[in-house]
Amino acid sequence: MTTRTPLADQASEQLLERIRSAEWALGARLPGETTLAPQLGVGRSTVREAIRRLAGRGVLESRHGSGVYVIALDVPEEWDAVVRRADIVTVLEARLAIEVQAAALAAARRTPAELRGLRRALELRAGADDDVEALVDADIALHRAVVAAAHNLVLLGLFDGLTPRVRRAMIEMLRMRPLPRDDDQHAHEALVDAVGDRDPGRATAASRTHLEALAERLA
Repeated sequence: MTTRTPLADQASEQLLERIRSAEWALGARLPGETTLAPQLGVGRSTVREAIRRLAGRGVLESRHGSGVYVIALDVPEEWDAVVRRADIVTVLEARLAIEVQAAALAAARRTPAELRGLRRALELRAGADDDVEALVDADIALHRAVVAAAHNLVLLGLFDGLTPRVRRAMIEMLRMRPLPRDDDQHAHEALVDAVGDRDPGRATAASRTHLEALAERLA
C-alpha cells in the first residue's frame, strides 16, 4: 500500500525547489497566495501551510503586514552534522577564525576576575599529568576561558559547538605524537600574558601562531 504525500508537503517542496533554483533572491518577497496557489495547483490554505512549514525549516519568514520573505536559499543543515562530517584541519581553520578574534576582544574586555580565571586555567594546564585526556580537557578549558572573556555569546557558542570534534582529534593526535610540552605551554602563557596586558595585537598574534602550528602538526 502506497502512502500519498500530503499536498502541503508537495507544495512546500515545489516552493523550496524554486528558491534553490534562484527564482527568488535572498531577501526577496514571495508573490501572494492568490498568485502562488494556481502555480502550485493547490488552494490558498495549502499555500499558507506550505509557507508555514518552510518558515519552520528556516527558509521563509512571514512579516505581519508586509508579506513572506526568503531568508535562506536552502534548508540550513544541522550544525552538529556539519561538524561531525568536517575533517579536523577544517575545524581548526574555523577555530582560527573564532579564537583569533576572541583573543583580541578578550584583551580589550576581560575583567580582573576573568584574568584570575585564565591564570588558574593556565596553571591547571601546566599541571596536567601524562593523562592525555586530562591534558586535552585542561587545554580546552583554557581556550574556552579566553573566548568567554571576549564577552561575545556567538563566538562562545561556535567554540562550544566545535569542542567535541576538537577533543576527539586532539586525544588521537597526542596519543600518536605528543607535543613538546615546554614549547606548547609557553605559547599558552604568551596568550594569557597578552590578554592580561590588554594588548589585542599580541593576543591576536599569540593565538594565531599557536593554532597555525597545531594545524600544521595535525595536517
